Amino acid sequence: MNKFLLKTLLVSAFIFIVSCNKSSKETTDFTTLFEKSKGTETPEYKDVIGYYTNLADAYEQISLFSFGQTDSGEPLHLVVYDRNGIYNIDEIKSSSKNRILINNGIHPGESDGIDASMILLRDIVQNDSLQKKYQNSIICVIPVYNVGGSLNRNSHTRANQNGPLEYGFRGNARNYDLNRDFIKQDTKNAAAFAEIFHTVNPDVFIDNHVSNGADYQYAITHLFTQHNKLGGSLGSFLQNKMRPGLEQSLAQKDIIITPYVNVWGNTPEVGFSQFFDSPRYSTGYTTLFNTLGLMVETHMLKPYKIRVEQTYELLFSAFDFTEENSAKIKELRAKATEEILAKKSYPIQYAVDREKYRTLKFKGYEGSYIESKVTNGKRLFYDKNKPFEKDTKYFDEFKVTKEIEIPVAYILPKGWHDIVARLDNNLIEYTSFSKDTTISVTVNHVKDFKSRNAPYEGHYLHYNTEVFSSSKEVTFKKGDLYIPTNQNGVRYLLETMEAEATDSFFNWNFFDTVLQKKEGYSAYVFEDVAEQILKDNEFLKNEFENKLKEDKDFEKNPRKQLDFIYKNSPYYEKAHLMLPVFKVY
Repeated sequence: MNKFLLKTLLVSAFIFIVSCNKSSKETTDFTTLFEKSKGTETPEYKDVIGYYTNLADAYEQISLFSFGQTDSGEPLHLVVYDRNGIYNIDEIKSSSKNRILINNGIHPGESDGIDASMILLRDIVQNDSLQKKYQNSIICVIPVYNVGGSLNRNSHTRANQNGPLEYGFRGNARNYDLNRDFIKQDTKNAAAFAEIFHTVNPDVFIDNHVSNGADYQYAITHLFTQHNKLGGSLGSFLQNKMRPGLEQSLAQKDIIITPYVNVWGNTPEVGFSQFFDSPRYSTGYTTLFNTLGLMVETHMLKPYKIRVEQTYELLFSAFDFTEENSAKIKELRAKATEEILAKKSYPIQYAVDREKYRTLKFKGYEGSYIESKVTNGKRLFYDKNKPFEKDTKYFDEFKVTKEIEIPVAYILPKGWHDIVARLDNNLIEYTSFSKDTTISVTVNHVKDFKSRNAPYEGHYLHYNTEVFSSSKEVTFKKGDLYIPTNQNGVRYLLETMEAEATDSFFNWNFFDTVLQKKEGYSAYVFEDVAEQILKDNEFLKNEFENKLKEDKDFEKNPRKQLDFIYKNSPYYEKAHLMLPVFKVY
């Protein structure tokens, strides 16, 4: 009998005992729909919140809070377990205990974590030994993050998934994929999440998902935040201590686990690389504030009951690891910002290092391409009668391909309200100029970029961005923002303010207005002005003539020639292609 079933049976003995209800002392049956349905169903959103409301009423160790609002109009809830009880949210901020934050239902069709967390918190409050075991932990659970998607219930949108019978939809109330929204925060969900996250300030963050893709023997996989990107002592701790510790804990429970199988178009045994969780994703975002992050990815083809049970066990393993390594985790988090700033430079782009890999004993199924019975082509077929264990290359080392010097501060003109709102959401510290002030700064101009041809999460995302820099004296207005990098949110600033970073504000289209010229000229009028400019500026005239000699396309294009003079004249608008983010060194 596995430990999940043993715990559940032990707890079931207490279910019909009168619980100590804070107000009425009434007996409440806390058997979940998942358990009543023998692992085939997951509850509706209202029933999840109702369950936690009743649990909080019955047990003083459980508290239920609401934050802000989601795009659905409903608030975002947070369930908190603390052995001594939490009655005011500020008690979390001031506590020295371990802080663990679990996020469920970001994709409501992937409901494994929703059910596992309900059973888990019930089991803890109904078991004295578990309460004693986790007396130094505050366990916080977002019961359903994507409320709008959860309310959009159906049985068909997870076409490849083996249960539950009904579930929610991936898109939220405005059809956003919330696991692409953490850094850009287009949704009210993401803003409310930021409030929860910074309130809890978790040492460990766990986001529960269900995978798609290849078939293999594992019912559960892990997706730790990429350790090179996390960097420093925290990154080393995650890679060399936390990941193997969690794997070993599950092995002792007879649960096999492997890294998330990030393979498309091939079968896993050919080798695969770690998924790179940039800040648009949950663990990429939480990493920016020095939290150890982990996504749980159960396997879509395994029975729902097994997936929930193994998620339950993984959560307990994570709790145990956090308890056992509490002092070290807090020490590493406390010095992480200092470590980052001490390096003077910061990596903003990475690529898989194909020269480095480790070997997994991967447990898969033989795959082959056979004739399709539906189309006139071939289809991939995994033969479950042919399981294997093979040495498989796993590429989980990433190398830096671009880094920047960390500035002392960024300056942002006050008119960029969308950016300021996100700085406020993320508790970024800044001051405002009390009067007009002239400072020598580095100014960045956009040199080149590419954009997606199709919409992506409400944006035409930019990528391969390049900038060029110059130093200038700039007069800033009263009220403009001065944002020092010497703060806990330094990584958030570097990842958003540096245009070349993967998920920068520029790449997410926040500064697109600078890409379009607002003024221009009529060629027939500017011809006379251009003639005079060349007469008055011998340096520009020489550059112009040299370009005519050296650039054949330029020499054949009078329009480009006139435009060259215009862009090097006082008439050309300064705002075009100039990023409104200035750097102080």
